[in-house]
Amino acid sequence: MTPVLKYNNLPTVALAGRPNVGKSTLFNRLLRKRRAITDPTPGVTRDPVEADCLLDGKPLHLIDTGGFKLADCEGLDKLVVERTLDVIKKADLIVLLLEAGEITSEDEELIDVLRPYRKRLVVAVNKTEGGRREADAWNVLTFGFDKVLMISAEHGDNIGELEQEIIKRLDFSKVEEAQEEQVIRIALLGKPNTGKSTLSNRLTSTNASIVSKIPGTTRDTVEGRFRWKSQEFVILDTAGIRRKTKVTENIEYYSVNRAIKTINDADIVVLMIDAEEGLSDQDKKIAALAHDKGRGIIMALNKWDIMPQLKNTFKDAENKIHFQFGQMEYAPIIPVSAKDGSGVDKILNTAIKMHTQLNTKIGTSHLNQALEKWLQEYPPPTGPQTRFKIKYAVQKSSNPVHFILFASRTKAVSDPYISYLRNKIRKDLGFSLIPVLVEVKSSSGEKK
Repeated sequence: MTPVLKYNNLPTVALAGRPNVGKSTLFNRLLRKRRAITDPTPGVTRDPVEADCLLDGKPLHLIDTGGFKLADCEGLDKLVVERTLDVIKKADLIVLLLEAGEITSEDEELIDVLRPYRKRLVVAVNKTEGGRREADAWNVLTFGFDKVLMISAEHGDNIGELEQEIIKRLDFSKVEEAQEEQVIRIALLGKPNTGKSTLSNRLTSTNASIVSKIPGTTRDTVEGRFRWKSQEFVILDTAGIRRKTKVTENIEYYSVNRAIKTINDADIVVLMIDAEEGLSDQDKKIAALAHDKGRGIIMALNKWDIMPQLKNTFKDAENKIHFQFGQMEYAPIIPVSAKDGSGVDKILNTAIKMHTQLNTKIGTSHLNQALEKWLQEYPPPTGPQTRFKIKYAVQKSSNPVHFILFASRTKAVSDPYISYLRNKIRKDLGFSLIPVLVEVKSSSGEKK
């Protein structure tokens, strides 16, 4: 399992502002890594992006909100604004980010919205690097703010001053350093509109991810935590992944790449599959990426509540997936409904069992006793060109589970024989639910 240093009772800081003032750039700057997607296109951030961070050694919870638009906005923009306002109401401190230059009507409206929260408001004017447009920026004082900070999120100007102001305005007296805790990190991947955000919200009992019928609603990876059966989970809700030929915007390109990279950050990938559409070529590519990384894979047939409730419906769907992706029969297939919650408990139970297998370490002595038995049951070929000997084996790592076989003639070890040994490892050593990586290396004195 993945150990995580955790704090309790962290103060929360929300970054607020209209679209394209640099909130995501500031978020990444304070976090000291690229976590939120940044792009010149207004409205890139939709879901609030959250992370714990340290400012001058002080831990806090930082939230990058979606851009505030005028109150008469509709559709997806309205959902973004509603989520932003929810975050603002709950935050311990709000950093209002404005842009040097003319104050827009959206700025003015957000300033009016924030007036009741003046006591927990820090105002910063962005894009003033090297003093650029600083004279115009002081016009912000006409709105009655006691103090305004001039910063550049992109270039780092006066960020230290902003950090000190944030620290000064927060109460850290209730913060406690928790003991290291083992967590299971689950990434939700799949095509757009397969129910990833709905499932994420159900698991975390929040509305952290915006749910909409509009494909591509989720852009940044939305991270949430929850506890189930005394086990701590981290859930990573990702952008829907489409074929490259259909990705036409830079923003979606970054979103898709960020989603794929979450495979590296996860222990288990839950591949969300539309039950009506079945397994697609894109689903196969996602599963193959997870397999190659040695991640646990659960195939969730979502929207099962609208499928015909006939005796063999699930069995037929399962057989079809196994036929399409025969080399991944180890991956559990679970019918679920993210909407009504059916099947969700089974996903979590399976994830716990899978995670145990991912972190299992087999002793070298036990492994080689089993190897000797497998070699006797199905001896290697004895022909002059195909002959080889497997001398011994070691487990290189857990999570991912990776074994190394040392052979006398590596080039003679065929893929079918490697598959035989891989299947034996999975069946006899307790790795029935996960991918097993097997590598063949040369033993000393290999014959050419």
